[in-house]
Formats: sequence, C-alpha cells, structure tokens
Amino acid sequence: MTKKEPVILITNDDSVVAPGIHALVEAAKGLGRIVVVAPDKPQSGMGHAITINHPLRLTPAPYFGEGVEAWQVNGTPVDCVKLAVDKVLNGQPTICLSGINHGANYSISVIYSGTMSAALEACIEGIPSIGFSLLDHSLEADFSAAKSYATKIIKKMLSMELDKHTCLNVNIPAVPESLIQGVKVCRQAYGKYEEDFEERKDPSGKKYYWLTGEFVNNDKQKDSDVWALENNYISIVPVTFDMTNYVLKEKLAKSFKF
Repeated sequence: MTKKEPVILITNDDSVVAPGIHALVEAAKGLGRIVVVAPDKPQSGMGHAITINHPLRLTPAPYFGEGVEAWQVNGTPVDCVKLAVDKVLNGQPTICLSGINHGANYSISVIYSGTMSAALEACIEGIPSIGFSLLDHSLEADFSAAKSYATKIIKKMLSMELDKHTCLNVNIPAVPESLIQGVKVCRQAYGKYEEDFEERKDPSGKKYYWLTGEFVNNDKQKDSDVWALENNYISIVPVTFDMTNYVLKEKLAKSFKF
C-alpha cells in the first residue's frame, strides 16, 4: 500500500506576508502537501483569542508560488487553525506548523504568544504541532539556520509515533548555523515580564498609556529553555493546554473534605 502524503498546515501570528512564514514553507517543501492559512495582518500577543464580534473571511493569498495552497484570514492565529480544519481542509491535517515567529517565545511568553496559541489550538484538536520562533524581531532577520533545523525537526516529527496532542515549542538563537551547539529538550524557564505603562499625551492633550518593560529570568538552572538559548542551543519544550496543577490537586483533595 502506498503511504499517504502528509498534509502540513502552516500558520503564524506575524501575517501571511512575513518573511518567517515564507521560511517555514520553504523548510517544509518536499515533506508533504502544504496548506497555508494565516492572518492577513500582524496578530502578535493575541494569545488564544478568537473572533466573535465580526465576520471572518477567507481570501486567497497568492504569495507562495506554485504548489502551495494559501489563504489569509481577517482574524487571529487560533481563528486560522479553526477555519483551516473546518472549511479549508474539511478535516485534520497530519501536522500543524506555526511560525517562524519574528522574536522569542520562551519561558512565560508562551502564554501571550499568538504563534504558540495556534500550535496549541491544533494540539487541542488532536493535531501534533510545532511552534517555531527565531530570537530576532527584524524583518531582515537571517532565517537560514532556523529553516535548516526546522526541516530536521519536521522530518523527525513526521517519522515518530506521537500522541496526537503533542505540541513542541521550538526557539532558535539568532546566530549563524555554524555557531549553533545543537538541540536541547528543555523545560520552560521560570521568568516574567517586569512591565510598566508609560504615560503619554496625544496631540489633543489627552493621556494614553504605552506598555513597556523587559523580561526577567528568575531561573538559572541548566535544563531551562532560556539557559539553552543563551548558550546557543535550540530549545525544544513540550507544552500542553492542560493547566492543572497536579501537585496542588492532590494536596487540596486531602484538605477539602467537609
């Protein structure tokens, strides 16, 4: 029996025209049938938001050349995955790839990331998924190393017998491929954003606020994604949508007896 060709759904949060998603399409070429369903404009920081207050539209996205079916959506990354499964593919793809994001999605960033929320939505649907991020926000970022390792990771995922709810968060340091030390399977570092709302005034003199701040790493252990990236390793963190605190669950089960 001839093995069925994998169907590879690709999305992101930087929009359908971002260089990162084009690099990911290139990385996946030759590994299966590629279908792109991505936002028509940047959706960074949208997390797991869905659109419920205006109509969603699917429009052809003629940006990827021959052999790639591509659509753009006036919605969030999670909307894109939902529409892809329900309307574009009329079923589940073999795998969902999200990215390559312009900028890091390590540690607590996974909570806010549209890139990772798209991957987690696929995971919820029972579709193995990977979110890819490069630690470079620039539109002129060099994706050559990210593309090379993405191909290897996608091939490995497609060849493995994995739970259908598998989701990997992959971050790639912004260094030449020759400087990458390898790949480390890590845990999510404990860190947070120390935020501030900068007060400004618009031309009419009315106050408004602009979110600023920086990431603070409170985790110095060598098994974390932040440590791996600081030492030029590619970090791979298996993530899940189950947010249950199992240790506390057992403790509370013993205490909450009335």
